[in-house]
Amino acid sequence: MEKHVIWRGILAGAIAGVLAFFWSKIFIEPIVGRAIDFEDGTSAAHEAMEMAHHAHGHSHGEEGGELFSRGIQSTVGMGFGVLLFSVAMGALFAVVFCVAYGRLGNLSARTLSVLIAGGMLISLWIVPSLKYPPSPPATSLDETITQRTLLYLLMLGLSALLMVAAAYLGHQLAPKLGAWNATLAAGGAYIVAVAVVMLILPTINETPGPLRDEAGNIVFPGFPAADLYEFRLYSLGTQVVIWTTIGLVCAATLSRLLDGKRESVAA
Repeated sequence: MEKHVIWRGILAGAIAGVLAFFWSKIFIEPIVGRAIDFEDGTSAAHEAMEMAHHAHGHSHGEEGGELFSRGIQSTVGMGFGVLLFSVAMGALFAVVFCVAYGRLGNLSARTLSVLIAGGMLISLWIVPSLKYPPSPPATSLDETITQRTLLYLLMLGLSALLMVAAAYLGHQLAPKLGAWNATLAAGGAYIVAVAVVMLILPTINETPGPLRDEAGNIVFPGFPAADLYEFRLYSLGTQVVIWTTIGLVCAATLSRLLDGKRESVAA
């Protein structure tokens, strides 16, 4: 059974990747382009300020060309990255489904698929992003990339672990409190635990403000707040597309595979 489930998860992930690519191409790619233009403008302003400070010009070596053009990065590169991520998430979803199926009460494959997809969206994206939201290029410092990556992965791992613990807690409380009350109790415990983790972990705020000269005059504006907001909103939309597609496709395919067998065994 596990092989059939995993292949269906991979298929669902591939479909989700295609849909997420079109979403990202339409909504996120223009913001990334503006962020790159912002980075170029900031670099040019820094160079102009340096030249004015030294009161003489100096030659610059030509920068090496990009290995891949911007057009390739925004189409083939982005498409391959989104597809690979979605397929990996589909496979992970299938593994979680195999572990949970038959162990979390008498849930059908369709219901369990939707619940797992929703839980993974919350624990693997929404919660970590509330503490460390995604940012477009040119809005973070290169010197802190290792710190930011490690903190994000730590938040993600703790969120996933707490979600598993909450599911186990709800399963244990169900016989005493009933399914609905047990779910509420487990959800409340997850929220409290996540809030404590967020308070403990450090906050990172690196959104660049306006560039000023020595006199305090603005020589280049800060990164537009609207672009930052839209990037984070559309990034959430990408994840919603991915996990909704995985959940619904697996709900349909796994229901045909497993629920029919369960009904036959019950009969």
